[in-house]
Amino acid sequence: MTSSELWTRATAERYDAEEAETSSAAALGPTLAFLTELAGDGRALEFAIGTGRVGVPLRERGVPVAGIELSEHMAAVLRRKIDESRLPVTIGDMATTVVPGEFTLVYLVYNTITNLLTQDEQVECFRNAARHLEPGGRFVIELGVPPLRFLPPGQVAVPFDVSEEHLGFDTFDLVEQILVSHHFTRDGGHYRRDNSRHRYAWPAELDLMARIAGLELERRVADWNGAPFAQDSAKHISVWRKPT
Repeated sequence: MTSSELWTRATAERYDAEEAETSSAAALGPTLAFLTELAGDGRALEFAIGTGRVGVPLRERGVPVAGIELSEHMAAVLRRKIDESRLPVTIGDMATTVVPGEFTLVYLVYNTITNLLTQDEQVECFRNAARHLEPGGRFVIELGVPPLRFLPPGQVAVPFDVSEEHLGFDTFDLVEQILVSHHFTRDGGHYRRDNSRHRYAWPAELDLMARIAGLELERRVADWNGAPFAQDSAKHISVWRKPT
């Protein structure tokens, strides 16, 4: 059982088209280079692999990749791109599902750890990563920094995209650390409304989760190019290492 919301067939079918910009070779280049270096000569495991936006091109770079994915619909879209023998995917949640073997790299990109809506489940996600890592292996998370500094007193919403094709804003429950992302997307002659819930977490909270799982912070940067992480950084790429 998991608190993650299950992605539907309709969402899965349009996901790649809506993420075309983040899936381009130019956009993914730094991500793939970063992950390839950490994987080394070993295997990589992607939690919440989705339609394979990152996992498929990483496999094409020669890194053996396996995946865990909760939504069978998302995995079905991935399977159209690459067969099971080249990129095996196990259906299940990223906090408890176990796949065979050990890995030099486990990674979780694009804010996806926030799909787990409780702190306990996020801790279990770290423990699951540690369970799959060989000694010296790394767990990598890409996650936005909660934009709470943009909230003036009495305001509960922060816009993150205002464009011709899409309007997006987040609303916050500051007690439960839950944000809801609201999307209004132009779809032909009308707008389609979607929303999704997420549990946001601060970098320091993730570091404590890592310690509980027996992992040590090795590096934290502001983007896949390795820019320094600073107080005004909008996101972070964090790397924790399993001791040898």
